[in-house]
Amino acid sequence: MTQTFYSNGKLLITGEYLVLDGAKAFALPTKFGQNLIIQEGTGQLIHWNSFDSDGSIWFEDTISFSSVIQKEHFEDVKTIKNTLIEILHEAYLMNSDFITKANGYSIKTELTFPKFWGLGTSSTLINNIAQWLQIDAFELLKKSFGGSGYDIACAQNNTPIIYQIVNEKPVLETINFNPEFTDKIFFVYLNQKQNSKAAIAAYYGKNGVIDKSIATINTITQAVIKASSAKEFAIALQNHEIQMSNILEMTTVKEALFPDFDGVIKSLGAWGGDFVLSISKENPTHYFKSKGYPIVIPYSEMIL
Repeated sequence: MTQTFYSNGKLLITGEYLVLDGAKAFALPTKFGQNLIIQEGTGQLIHWNSFDSDGSIWFEDTISFSSVIQKEHFEDVKTIKNTLIEILHEAYLMNSDFITKANGYSIKTELTFPKFWGLGTSSTLINNIAQWLQIDAFELLKKSFGGSGYDIACAQNNTPIIYQIVNEKPVLETINFNPEFTDKIFFVYLNQKQNSKAAIAAYYGKNGVIDKSIATINTITQAVIKASSAKEFAIALQNHEIQMSNILEMTTVKEALFPDFDGVIKSLGAWGGDFVLSISKENPTHYFKSKGYPIVIPYSEMIL
């Protein structure tokens, strides 16, 4: 018997980093995501194959049930195998049936976006595993990979969301966000994938005045989702960039890479990599390509 599960990718529009401390974050699930395909196997083994969007295999290995149970760590392999074992081990602690009542598995994952885009390779995997084993995806994330969980919320929902951590628990609200100016919004890939764990660690090293910053970002988030014009939307995003630049003590991406851009550019998620959002009067594709950034995706092609 074959079982197939699917989860959406994500883009965090507001609240990056501060969502970890209780700020309200505005996030959008993407049209891209990841499949998890489970088939029965033998030998108390899990044969795992991970496919990129172009059909190439980016990870392939065999993991024994005993490795999952013991959370075995392999020194001589890349971290992917160890991370996968850690996720499966925590899943085993939450629901052991998939190990104790099975003979083995052949498991395949299929990304519908290039792995280097950073749209949620890990979060879509964790949510798919949670669907398969009927366990809480937020708990599995917390116990294995870590993070705020907004990406899990996007994986599970097909509409824009406001996401917040309240008393260490995820609280999310699905919202209607479909302004007339989405044709002015584009997503640009910065040619480098950002390490989320490293970015979060750097944020915690800042130890800024968090409470005041959270209140400010929450106000800006409301302005973003309520914006009735492209100009209002752009001003709110620009204010967000300024606030986060001060908190992180980092130069904004526009100042660093695109100072002559006629419009607003907003970092998404971890600063320094993955995608940015641009909004301008004219289609910016030619501008970004001339700067060496050829991956420019319209809102309508990226967002569910």
